[in-house]
Amino acid sequence: MHRTIIAIGVLTVALSTCAPAWAQQLPAIKSTTVAIPADDSLFPGGASADAINQNCLACHSADMVLNQPAFPKATWEAEVHKMINTYKAPIDNDDIAPIVDYLVKTKGTN
Repeated sequence: MHRTIIAIGVLTVALSTCAPAWAQQLPAIKSTTVAIPADDSLFPGGASADAINQNCLACHSADMVLNQPAFPKATWEAEVHKMINTYKAPIDNDDIAPIVDYLVKTKGTN
């Protein structure tokens, strides 16, 4: 019995002394920051852009929307309704048509 206890003790000491040799060193963790430029630009077009400026800039930059491909009116209508129904954009019903009209005028297909 004493031999078993001594063997376990010797094995424990042997494993604890060589553990640093086989243990993998953890990588250092570094903090990274990313500076995202502010985009305070509005949709161009004056009064015809009022509805889109007042509703859509809360979530989207004008550049993000204006860099989308040109779509037909039905697609723009579907996109605006997706923003309202799926993403819960608080767009007043009276602003839907002016927003779609603006998108068709600036990013619509003929």
